[in-house]
Amino acid sequence: MKKDFTTGIIQTGFSKKDAYNALQMPVYANAAFEFETAEQMADAFQGRSAEHTYSRITNPTVDYFEQRVRQITGGMSVTALNSGMAAITNVIIELAYAGANIVTSSHLFGNTWSLLNTTLAPFGLETRFCDLTNPEEVAANVDENTCAIFLEIVTNPHLEVADLKALSAVAKSKNVPLVADTTIIPFIDFHAKELGVDIEIVSSTKYISGGATSIGGLVIDYGTFNWKHSKKLADAAKQFGPMAFTAKMRKEIHRNLGAYMSPQTAQLQTLGLETVELRFRQASNSAKELAKRMKSLSGIKQVYHIGLEDHPFYAISKEQFGEYTGAMFTFALESQAACFEFLNKLKLIRRATNLFDNRTLIIHPASTIYGTFTQDQRDAMDIDDRLIRISIGLESVNDLFADIEQALV
Repeated sequence: MKKDFTTGIIQTGFSKKDAYNALQMPVYANAAFEFETAEQMADAFQGRSAEHTYSRITNPTVDYFEQRVRQITGGMSVTALNSGMAAITNVIIELAYAGANIVTSSHLFGNTWSLLNTTLAPFGLETRFCDLTNPEEVAANVDENTCAIFLEIVTNPHLEVADLKALSAVAKSKNVPLVADTTIIPFIDFHAKELGVDIEIVSSTKYISGGATSIGGLVIDYGTFNWKHSKKLADAAKQFGPMAFTAKMRKEIHRNLGAYMSPQTAQLQTLGLETVELRFRQASNSAKELAKRMKSLSGIKQVYHIGLEDHPFYAISKEQFGEYTGAMFTFALESQAACFEFLNKLKLIRRATNLFDNRTLIIHPASTIYGTFTQDQRDAMDIDDRLIRISIGLESVNDLFADIEQALV
């Protein structure tokens, strides 16, 4: 019997019976694990058994978190890492090589843009920026050295939404994997695999952590790409078939980069999963209601919310994400000076970074997330210094609206 989302999470069993019949997975806060024999130890280290050896590689608490995510997403495998950026980095390093290129949008989160353009470019990875809402332009940028098409399903803070099925069709026709950062919309009503995503990346810091309790990231492999077409993974595909990406991730990449999730974080995020559906639906509804009300306020030049009918990506957002289109939106004031004056007058809403905390958070992206970028770089990325980003928490919409209203005076 297929279980509903939250039921499926709560009813996910342990891979081994707990010694004390605990209902919650205990935190295995140790580094190493003992073996009864040298033969058992050799089998574990050489991958002939699934026993844990060292918590930088696998850990029972983290494994259970991964198991829960796999259960509810239908992923072939899940790897939990210590941040969303770690998840993005691990995936790109696994797929890329000197002379390779990655096709993406210039409308990327600041650190992702910097990773590609500043950190990895000296190693020989070319980044090709194009309009991901134009499949023909994407196809024209893909060649025999393209290691992936990469996107954010809702760009932050631009709120651009590409057609995933159209991009998947391009990716399949060119034999390259479609890799998507899906952080802005959690895997509740949105199903990445059904829309053609091969590798899904999630910052579990956001909705999943249970109110910004911890930093984490997830890599979900749906087993849908034929890795014989990847120059980097072709040899692994001969040995592991559809599991080639996961095998290299688990046996080499995340081990060598040392970015595996800690058991303490996994325990917090395992608990966060149990309430993510409730929190997401409330915050998403509140965001839409607040955005509607803010349209009537003088001083606000424009409100951008992908769940409102006047947004240019409303139709594709509703098709891909359903009625719940997330708890983040943006709005524009007259100038950067007006933005700062407004932010300084807020009394309830918190001036802080991060998304999808239980508290409502607000930030001026141009001066913070993109504050160290040059003006030319910000212009190339279409970062507007009149724009404010808000992430809605669990507070009353009436209280949030009142705070915004008084700050505009």
